[in-house]
Amino acid sequence: VQLQACGGGLVQAGGSLRLSCAVSGRTFNNYVMGWFRQAPGKEREFVATISWNGGSTYYADSVKGRFTISRDNAKNTVYLQMNSLKPEDTAVYYCAAAFTPVADLTYLRGYEYDYWGQGTLVTVSS
Repeated sequence: VQLQACGGGLVQAGGSLRLSCAVSGRTFNNYVMGWFRQAPGKEREFVATISWNGGSTYYADSVKGRFTISRDNAKNTVYLQMNSLKPEDTAVYYCAAAFTPVADLTYLRGYEYDYWGQGTLVTVSS
């Protein structure tokens, strides 16, 4: 399974970006998808996750109400819509995938994911 994340860039505080993560190599439908981020000098942290049927989502408290995770199984792609961006959202964002036969399961921990993308940099200026 290969994951290719894109959509990062430089944006002013209060602005928006949409990240995309295209998945190839296996059937996308049976994979829980997640977004994580790592800021300079900090550990990787969970951002959002979505079940493979799209029916369950979960967000970190720091992004709840501002970020939205979604997926298009026909396009093998997961998205992260980021609104009202803050300088503290600056980080490299990684998408991740985990196989599961359970349609509405979500994972919050990095070690639960099997595959990772290369990361895309988001920089929010004040």
